[in-house]
Amino acid sequence: MTLDELQEQAIRLSVGDRQQLIDILQRSLQTKKQPAVKPKGLAASLIGIAKIDAPPPTDEEVKAILDERLAQKYL
Repeated sequence: MTLDELQEQAIRLSVGDRQQLIDILQRSLQTKKQPAVKPKGLAASLIGIAKIDAPPPTDEEVKAILDERLAQKYL
């Protein structure tokens, strides 16, 4: 049966039967797993770029790093 033939037959159904057909079709689509969409583009390529194995620096360590950078900048 072609799609056109199916459409013609579906239109001939009663309103209640058409609603039931819609419900069946919706359920059949929901049970199908949708393929995972991988993000694309520049932002997606940057995911994980800053990951490191070490724990994040403490506030004191960040302050020391900033102070050192400022000292280097003005030397």
